[in-house]
Amino acid sequence: MANRRRGEIEAVLDGEARVLVLTLGALAELEAVFGAGDLAALAARFADGKLSARDAARIIGAGLRAAGAEVSDDEVATMRAEGGAAGFARIVAELLAVTFGGEP
Repeated sequence: MANRRRGEIEAVLDGEARVLVLTLGALAELEAVFGAGDLAALAARFADGKLSARDAARIIGAGLRAAGAEVSDDEVATMRAEGGAAGFARIVAELLAVTFGGEP
């Protein structure tokens, strides 16, 4: 079960409930992937709400790996979420909101 106070969320992917969290290591991974120099730049990158499907796969992948799953971004890209693309967008929004504060 996810603990939001620790920055965790729960999402159903491929019919399985999974925990996601963006630890400092996961955030460092995302800084490198997105070319952000620091956490403020990373948060600003996400704040505009313009994320590609590949961006979503990277964020979800980092969140899954930080929670202990052994999954690649390419594997995440083949997963299914309830609600399709909108479901993935909700997962990303919730994960970013619990990590950086605010509402999804």
